[in-house]
Amino acid sequence: MPAQPVDPSVFHALVLLNLLFITGAWCLARPTYRAAVIMAAVSFAWFMWNGPIEGRVLVTINIHHGFTESDILSIVGVVIAAVTFMRTRERRRYEE
Repeated sequence: MPAQPVDPSVFHALVLLNLLFITGAWCLARPTYRAAVIMAAVSFAWFMWNGPIEGRVLVTINIHHGFTESDILSIVGVVIAAVTFMRTRERRRYEE
């Protein structure tokens, strides 16, 4: 049986997932305002374009929309961005 080709959108979603993890590590290792903004942007992008690897629906909003397992990563990303923003602000206050 010949191998079935994989849809390119799966590859794009996996690249975006890796970018989400890399930016999260960047935020935790070196908190800056820039890292927080990029983390929030990547989290939003993940929420919008994680379709090919979403997982199970946890909460159904309507027949076509719901909150899935991979959407949790977007929430975690926004929380990491907020913590990074707060850490950076506190560090800047302390340095002044």
